[in-house]
Amino acid sequence: MCFLTSDICQGRQDESRSISENSTWGIRRRFEQGKLHINHTKFLGYDKDKDGNLIINEQQSKIVKRIYKEFLDGKGANRIARELESDGVLNWHGKAKWYEGSIRKMLTNEKYKGDALLQKTYTVDFLNKKRSDNNGQVPQYYVEDSHPAIIDKEMWEAVQLEMERRRNFALEYDIQKFEYATTCNPFAGRVICGSCGQIFGRKVWNSTDERLRRIIWRCNGKYPAKGKKGCESRHIDDGLLYQAFINVLNLIVENKDYFIKKWMESLHSENALNRYKAKQFIAILREAREIDKFDVDLYFALVEKITINNDGLIILGLLDGTTIECEPNK
Repeated sequence: MCFLTSDICQGRQDESRSISENSTWGIRRRFEQGKLHINHTKFLGYDKDKDGNLIINEQQSKIVKRIYKEFLDGKGANRIARELESDGVLNWHGKAKWYEGSIRKMLTNEKYKGDALLQKTYTVDFLNKKRSDNNGQVPQYYVEDSHPAIIDKEMWEAVQLEMERRRNFALEYDIQKFEYATTCNPFAGRVICGSCGQIFGRKVWNSTDERLRRIIWRCNGKYPAKGKKGCESRHIDDGLLYQAFINVLNLIVENKDYFIKKWMESLHSENALNRYKAKQFIAILREAREIDKFDVDLYFALVEKITINNDGLIILGLLDGTTIECEPNK
C-alpha cells in the first residue's frame, strides 16, 4: 500500500513537472518573440484592453508622474510616500498607504518608459510555485517600446542618474541614509566640514531659560572619542544656514541673466540629469523673486550640500555643480 502511494505521488510529481516545464517553455518562447504577459493589478498606471494589451490608466498615471517629478525636485522616497498618504492618494490596492520601498521600485521600473524587462523572476520549485529574483539563472529579455509610456525616456534616465548621485554622495561622506533630511530638518546629511570633510551633526544646547536654547551644527569629527579632540572646525548656528540659502537665492535672482545663460549651455549636455536640472533651474529662476523667508521646496530643488569653512565662510553647492560663497552675517 505504501509503495503504491509512493508511486502515485511520484507520478503526480512527474506530471506536475512536465506541465510546469511545458508552460515555462511556452512563456519563454513568447518572451523571445517580444510578446508580453504582465500582471497589471499590482502595477500602478496601467490597465489592459480587451486584447490583453497594456493601456494607460489616466488617473493613476498622474500619480506616477507626480512621483517622478517630486523625486527630481529633490524629495526622498520616504517623504514622497508620507505626502501621498497625507493627501489621501490611493495605491494599486485602493488604499492610501505608501512605502518607501514601493516608491523606489516605481522609480526604477523600466515599464514606465514603455519598455519591458521580461523574466525578472523565475520559478524555483514547480510544486509550490515558489519564485525568486532572476540573477542570471535563466535568460532575460528586454523589449523596447513594448507599450505606451507614462514617463518619457529622458526623465526616466534622469531619475536613474539622480538615484546614483545620491548613493555616491552618501558613500563619499559616509552617510547611512542621504534622504533623511526633512522639511523640519532640511540640513541633515548635507552640511559638510571644509576642514576634514566629515558631516556636521545637529546639536541642541538646552538651557533653563528657553530664550537661551540654541540649535547648532558641529563637525562629527570634532570629538572622535570621549575626552579626545579631533577636527578644529567651529560650530555654526542653525539660523545662519537658513539665512545663507536666502542670501544665495537672492544673489541668483539679482544675477538672473548670468545664471540663465550658464544653464542654457547645460541644455546640450550629454548627461540626461544635467539637461533636466538645467531646464528645471531655468524654469525656477524665470519665476523666482527675492525672498526674506526660507523656502524649503526651492532649497531641496536647488541645493546638494553646504560646506562650512573654518574661517566661517559658507559655500552652497547647487545640484548642477555650481558653488556660491556666502558670508554668514551678510
